[in-house]
Amino acid sequence: MKRLLGRGLLATLVASIATTVGAALAQSLGVDFWLPGAPEPIPVAGFGVMTGIWCVVGLVVASLVRRFATRPDRRWVQVAVALTVVSLVPPVMTGAGAATVATLMALHLVAAAVVIPAVARALAPAAGVNPRRPGGSPRVADGSPAPTVEA
Repeated sequence: MKRLLGRGLLATLVASIATTVGAALAQSLGVDFWLPGAPEPIPVAGFGVMTGIWCVVGLVVASLVRRFATRPDRRWVQVAVALTVVSLVPPVMTGAGAATVATLMALHLVAAAVVIPAVARALAPAAGVNPRRPGGSPRVADGSPAPTVEA
């Protein structure tokens, strides 16, 4: 769990910075981030904050996947990619300008590109562990069970 939390929070930080920088760059190129009916445009700092919040929600999902899936790394990728695809729908539904919609979608993909593989690596079985065996028992080179240490 420590590995998931450590790597997941680091990926969250990197994704938050990346989306904030991406939003600032897009804004400097003329993307306005106005959503119809909103009193003001989305602030650049808001991208990092919302990325951080949703990445933490993703880490909760990853911890549930870790708890209940046989191959949590693979299942995480499946779930996270599906949720990423779903996250691309709301920007299209906002009625915002094409540049704003395209940038919002691109920033969703940037965050996913950072977080999904980092969390998948954290969920992957440790070296020498066969996840298909009950308990993920390690094996030695000749295929026999690894010796156990009695306490």
